[in-house]
This record gives sequence, C-alpha cells and structure tokens, in this order.
Amino acid sequence: MASYADMLDPVRPAVVSVTSESIVETLRGGSPAEEFLRRFFGEPMPGPRGQQPPESRGAPNQEPEERRVPNGLGSGVIVSPDGYILTNNHVVSTSRGGAADRIMVQLNDLREVEAELIGRDERTDIALLKIDETHLPYVRMADSENLRVGDLVFAIGNPLGVGQTTTMGIVSATGRTNLGILGADGYESFIQTDAAINRGNSGGALVDAEGRLVGINSAIISPIGANIGIGFAIPSRIAKQVADSLVETGSVQRGYVGVSIGDLSPDLAAAFDFDSTRGVLVQGVQEGSPAEAADLRRGDIITALNGRPVKNASELRFEVAGMRPGTEVTLAFVREGKQMAAELTLGSLDDVGGTGTAREVLEGVTLRRVDEEMQQAWNLSEQVGVVITDINARSPYSGALQPGMVILEVNGVTVNSVSDFSDAIRTGAINRLWVSYRGTSVYLALRVREPAGTPETPTPRR
Repeated sequence: MASYADMLDPVRPAVVSVTSESIVETLRGGSPAEEFLRRFFGEPMPGPRGQQPPESRGAPNQEPEERRVPNGLGSGVIVSPDGYILTNNHVVSTSRGGAADRIMVQLNDLREVEAELIGRDERTDIALLKIDETHLPYVRMADSENLRVGDLVFAIGNPLGVGQTTTMGIVSATGRTNLGILGADGYESFIQTDAAINRGNSGGALVDAEGRLVGINSAIISPIGANIGIGFAIPSRIAKQVADSLVETGSVQRGYVGVSIGDLSPDLAAAFDFDSTRGVLVQGVQEGSPAEAADLRRGDIITALNGRPVKNASELRFEVAGMRPGTEVTLAFVREGKQMAAELTLGSLDDVGGTGTAREVLEGVTLRRVDEEMQQAWNLSEQVGVVITDINARSPYSGALQPGMVILEVNGVTVNSVSDFSDAIRTGAINRLWVSYRGTSVYLALRVREPAGTPETPTPRR
C-alpha cells in the first residue's frame, strides 16, 4: 500500500500548537478608556444605578487589576533542536497589532512551555519564538524557489483546535502577489496550495514529499470562512530571511531605493514606445534617496535588477526588500528608448521619514504615521500626525497614553512620521505633547524614561 507515513513520522512531532494572550489592566468597575476620560477630560466614571463615582464620595483610589485576554490559536514549526520556532505574526499579536504578553507552546508530547518572542515582522506575517528546551525534533528547510506547480505538499497544523492534522495537496501556484492579505505595506509572494488549510493551521508547516519545510501556512481565501482548496503559505526562503535577521539584529532590515513605481499597462507601454508590459515604470524619485544619487528619473522603465529581469512593480519591491541596507545593486532601465544602467547602494527602509510602518519608539507603545489606511481604521478626522496603534499593559506610559490617540506635536515640533516623533522626543525629561483624542485636543506632559541600561532619575508615583 502506498503511504507517506514513514516520511511524516519524524516531521509531525516538530509541529506544535501556539496560543497567545494579552494582559489588560483595568480599574475595578471601569475600563481603561473610562479612566483616561476621567483623568484628562473631566468625565466621571458612572457608578451603579447612577450613583456618584467613588472619588466624589471620599472612597480610596481604586487599585488596578489584571485580566488575561486570549488573542489566538495557531500552530508553529520547530526549526532547530535548541528550540527556535517559526509561526505567523498574527498568531502572537493582539487585535490592534501589538505583541502578545504571553505565548504558550504545546509540544507533541502535550507538555506546555512558555515561549520567548524573539521578534516579529508584520509585513511578511512571520514571527520567531524560542523555548528553553534542547534535543527537540525539528524540520529541515528546503529552498522554496525550487518549487514547481504540481509538486506534492502536506499541510500540518492544529485546525480549529481539534488536534494535529495532516492534509495533502499540490502546489497550485507560486509567487502569488497583490492579494491584499498582508495589507498595503505587506510583502506578498505566496505559495498557493489545495492542501486543506483552516483556522488554527496558521503558522503550521507546509512540507514537500521529502519532509522538508517549504512554507509556513498563513491564510485562505474563502467566501464561507472555511477551506475551499485555496490556501496560501509563506515561502521558506522568506521565512528564513526574516528569522535570520531577527536572530542577528532583533528586527528586519530592508533595502530601499527611493522610487515610486507602477506596472506597465498596454496603453502606458505604447505611450512610452516600449514594446512590452514586462517592466516597472518609475513614477517619482524621492529627494535624497539612493535613486536620486544614481540619477534615476521619472519615466524610466526598470527592466532588471542585478541582471535578473523584473516583470512588475510587486516583484521589484519584493526583491529589493529582501536585501540588506548597504547592498550594492545594478538596475537596468530604458530611458527614451535607450538601454541604460545605474549602480547604487541600497538605503534602509527604516530611515525613511514618510514610512507608514508601525514602530515601537517608547517602551510598549506602537506608533504609526497617519495615512489614509490609518485614518479609516481609527475614524480620524485628519490625515496628520502619528497614531498610537497599541500599548502594552505593562508599558510605563499605559496610564497617560491610549490607543487611537493622535500625537500632533512634540515639544513644539510638528510630527508627520514616526521618525519625526523619535527625533523630537527627549529621554530622561518631561516632554510636552499636543494630542487629539475622540475629537478633543489637549496638551499632555509625559516623562520619558532613559533607555534600558541607563541610570534613571526616580519620579514620584501618581
């Protein structure tokens, strides 16, 4: 009888269940939002049956209490014998996009251990965990670039919490982009498979017929919210790049050229007297960028990166982001019918002031530039400033700041990007913030602690 059991036997113990939860601090009888309104906007918290709040009756201040809120259930893949585990970012994140406070991993022998979050990357939906165990079963990684449509693959995970499950299918397509699964800032190049993937499979393994990891199961497209044979996995090559960067630097460093780009439609190609729609149209060059230094211009059509043809804007963006800042590259392009080339050194995407990427600048506080996406997501009246998208309950600033608050100025300096905020904030000092929250604008005084490892001036508790 034909069977893949012998191949799967050593692989299955390396696929684990992952659960995460957040710790939410509240005052007994009130939510954090109510407490914020009471303290900064003079709105008292209503008591039961319309009674006055305790403060007005001379009651002692209420003590905060912690609540554990489950975030999600998913899967993970052990990729080294000393306990490194790949999973999805969304499995270990809060509903607001911040990192979960506690992550638990259930091993194949049913032991539960707490995991350390080494790092996460929302742009690829990859997170790397570490557990304090040794001699663990693990899955060897293969290069996903060698996958072909029709290759046999197996999806292993914990769908719907029923327990570890293995399904079989083929690679239906590779390099799927522009699906919108990871949002406008995401880097998509998915493996599509008809191996059944359902909720809870996220972060699990997609392995080939030799039992090697070729992808991390991530998402499905379905009108009914369940498997219909269109599942997507993050290629192992991307997962390995992200994991290596997280281990080495604690973050994901991405290259940056500094051009606004678009695809070539047949009409645009004809308008530029270009005989193909395979290429990338430069629609703008950012001031001070590597592209400007290399004399790239609006209207240039990029045809290759380091000698490798690029067919569209998504592919070029993806390839550049996979390179480290400081990498020297060669771009081939066509300008007014002439073949040309430019050599440039990639900058860092993190250094771009206008980026909308969420970043944690203050301890436990995640900020993002207010763009059209954030304006709609948070129902903001204007597209200015930086918005607080998440605050860890253990952050020293959780009492003064709130998710959804827009910071417009710091110490009199207008902030229109996360980099602006980082440059304007003063550590070890009291900062003056002009903020907007729920239609009201006020000044806040915020004492910002010195970075970890720096002696800190004690401040009185409130």
